[in-house]
Amino acid sequence: MRITEKQYEKIKPKLPVQRGRVTLENITFINALLYICENGCKWRRLPKEYGSWNAVYKRFNRWVKAGIINRLFQELHVTGVADEEMLKRLLDSMIVPVHPDACGALKKTVNRQSDVQEED
Repeated sequence: MRITEKQYEKIKPKLPVQRGRVTLENITFINALLYICENGCKWRRLPKEYGSWNAVYKRFNRWVKAGIINRLFQELHVTGVADEEMLKRLLDSMIVPVHPDACGALKKTVNRQSDVQEED
């Protein structure tokens, strides 16, 4: 899913004003965020058209801490840019923690001493 300039103009007043030397426009950031949520990809797999994955991640992290992400998704719903089911799916994919074993992480196979000395 991507938002258009017309849709962006509807939600723009609810977003922070960009100041200084901006390398990533808010509309590009929002589209990058929607891409990540929709495809479930890792930050590092973000296509180059959205800019640096690290810049997107850092802004996302700042916006989460400031509560802007919550306002953004509420505004996407209120303006009709995104329906409720899609927003639930997007938010679930962003906030539900997953155990490392579920992501294919290798289990630690280091030899550990057991409580029973005879078995060691």
